[in-house]
Amino acid sequence: MQAQASDLVEKIRQQFDSAPYPRISVDESPKDKPSLLYIHNLATAYYLRNQKVIDTKGKVILDAGCGSGYKSLVLAEANPGAKIIGIDISEESIKLARQRLEYHGFDNAEFHVLGIDDLPQTDWEFDYINCDELLYLFNDIGNALQAMKAVLKPEGIIRSNLHSSIQRFHYFRAQKVFTMMGLMDVNPEDLEMGIVVEIMNALKDKVNLKALTWHSKYEGEDSKERILMNYLFQGDKGYTITDMFNGFRAANLEFISMVNWREWNLVDLFKEPDNLPAFIAMSLPESSVEEQLQLFELMHPVHRLLDFWCGHPQKGQSFVPVEDWSDSEWEGAKVHLHPQLKTPKFREDLIACVAQLRTFSISNHLSLIEESISIDSSTALCLIPLLEQPQSMMSLIERWKQVRPLNPVTLEATDQSQAFYLVQQLLLRLESLGYVMLEA
Repeated sequence: MQAQASDLVEKIRQQFDSAPYPRISVDESPKDKPSLLYIHNLATAYYLRNQKVIDTKGKVILDAGCGSGYKSLVLAEANPGAKIIGIDISEESIKLARQRLEYHGFDNAEFHVLGIDDLPQTDWEFDYINCDELLYLFNDIGNALQAMKAVLKPEGIIRSNLHSSIQRFHYFRAQKVFTMMGLMDVNPEDLEMGIVVEIMNALKDKVNLKALTWHSKYEGEDSKERILMNYLFQGDKGYTITDMFNGFRAANLEFISMVNWREWNLVDLFKEPDNLPAFIAMSLPESSVEEQLQLFELMHPVHRLLDFWCGHPQKGQSFVPVEDWSDSEWEGAKVHLHPQLKTPKFREDLIACVAQLRTFSISNHLSLIEESISIDSSTALCLIPLLEQPQSMMSLIERWKQVRPLNPVTLEATDQSQAFYLVQQLLLRLESLGYVMLEA
């Protein structure tokens, strides 16, 4: 069995040596991809776990399975002042990763040809570990998570993901077909990829496998990478939510959140979330997070990746959720604009909308859910002071009263309680959507 595992690792190494992933030009920058930067910013995961804001300066981040280094670049851009260390078993990928970070001017980064299993033998310690599109290649995800845990600081966070065996079932069928044909006996190259295209094109369009998996994108400019990563992916495996949590238990890690947590809300699957079937409404409060995620996956398997954050058990800070705060907690609150919104374009558009009394479309700058999110110019003005630095809740209320000293309907002086309520409702909405972070 060990020899078979070693042979598979060598096949995976060869695949990524001959076709480093992802195939993104070295000069391409992620600066115009705020949603990508958002999930790779340590502040996002840290706030979800602790309801505290963290400064990324001086933090040490591991990109495990860094490939050609694009996600290493994303991590560097998203976490100013952090040190980035990338590891990968593919020497050719590591060469590209070094070139990429150097090209973009990041000198606080280093890369090593190293496997995840070798991490416990190092003397490294990390505040954050990013292991993207790799964990599903391991036969034992618990062992892989444990190896990363060995170099994770006590309050550190791991972000990783698994291929969903349910959502990706048809691609696993395709991989089985091409394995039976011998196309994965050796490292798949142009010949094997050409055979895949020829066979899939030759099938009738109504053939189930073709209808469910094939698309014109497999014959376009990026077709080679797409075919390799879907039809001829060495070692590719699928997992379920149950497998994911079993991996946490085996490694003694604590689940924090799904990375795209807003898209895993079981209640959102129902036509009337406020009027659930009686059985669901009664049982939901008693069900665990694992059970709710498992039900979502079984009912609506739309996510290719089971993308999650986890960490050492019982190291998260206890807190009262914002929606349960008392008035005194609100009065002492500190308000932060999410770091990914502190861009020149955001500043320019916000100020223009407030000055011109136009609705401010905040989701144009950071799209975290499918629907468009806009706020009225009269409330958007509360965000302007946050462009410079965090503000107290009470200072934002005073600003509101200065700008709106009179009630526009009664022409009486703006009431303190009314101003408090309006600012509170704005912040509750923006915090729930991830645009602001609130500390009690």
